[in-house]
Amino acid sequence: MGKKGGQSRNAKQAITNQPKPSTQDDNVEEKMASTTDGELPGTSTLVSHKFADLSISELIKKGISDMGLTDMTEIQWKCIPYLLECRDVMASAKTGSGKTLAFLIPTVELILKLGMQSRNGTGAIIISPTRELSLQTYSVLKELTAHTQIRIGLIMGGSNRQAEAQNLQKGVTILVATPGRLLDHLHNTEHFLRHNLKVLVIDEADRLLDIGFELEMEQIIRLLPKDRQSIFFSATLNEKTHKLAKTALKTNCVMVGVEEKEDATVETLEQGYVVCNPSSKFSLLYTFLKRNKARKIMVFMSSCMEVKFYYELLNYIDMKVMAIHGRQKQAKRTSTFLSFVKAQSAILLCTDVGARGLDIPEVES
Repeated sequence: MGKKGGQSRNAKQAITNQPKPSTQDDNVEEKMASTTDGELPGTSTLVSHKFADLSISELIKKGISDMGLTDMTEIQWKCIPYLLECRDVMASAKTGSGKTLAFLIPTVELILKLGMQSRNGTGAIIISPTRELSLQTYSVLKELTAHTQIRIGLIMGGSNRQAEAQNLQKGVTILVATPGRLLDHLHNTEHFLRHNLKVLVIDEADRLLDIGFELEMEQIIRLLPKDRQSIFFSATLNEKTHKLAKTALKTNCVMVGVEEKEDATVETLEQGYVVCNPSSKFSLLYTFLKRNKARKIMVFMSSCMEVKFYYELLNYIDMKVMAIHGRQKQAKRTSTFLSFVKAQSAILLCTDVGARGLDIPEVES
């Protein structure tokens, strides 16, 4: 890790825009050259697990401080040094491990170091499997970049496509996206500049494949520039995820955490279960919710119809609950999700759209 190689140089090639807009972009190229010639921020040995001791922009540190964070999680201090070197990384990261900041911090640092602006097009794309996870990642990115001038954007199915296209045409430097909507814009949105793309993040790769985005991901990877840094995160690793990783990553990528236990849950989560007859399931659920209604609870159900049924039934008997499922309009899903995130105590019924990757504060059950 101590020496920078040709890969770092390739990842920091000069930004090219067509046509070359002004001498200000020449300054961007000079910054990139000086970054490549000097010591890269991640190459020093990481002796501290404090965010304050990272060799990153003070603007990013301010954003982290505003979040109330001081210490890195294991996946963060394992990944960030490699990512700051512009290395490709494949990481097995459990849900709740802090992986979002593990890839966002180096991504924002690179964009700042290159001096990329909206007129240069999109410099980083972060792909998430669901709308809710994309929304959450975007929210964290918004906090992290609060003290910068970086233009960020979010595109996802169910949102206003025309408004998204207009934003992309104006220039979005860091873009969070679901795969279907991203592929749509790559094919159909004129003046969506991505030839300067420097970072591609694939988050929750196993979940992307589980819900059938394999072909979309293959097409997206083919359409994006090859000269980029790729970051690949997955809670579990299997034959399908390895196949996708092989397509997206360089052959000399760094593998982090892949030899850890196969359990996809962090150790701080306590798990339990109750075996009951189907006829007593509702009474057991109702009793549990009634006893814990002062807490923040998520209830996962197997289908949209089941969520709708229990939502109507529980609210009818004065057990106030919220609901998120795939048949709702995106505006409703987003408003419900944000209301639950902000609530001190609430009950959310949901299908698997909320089951993976979401980091909702103070959920107790």
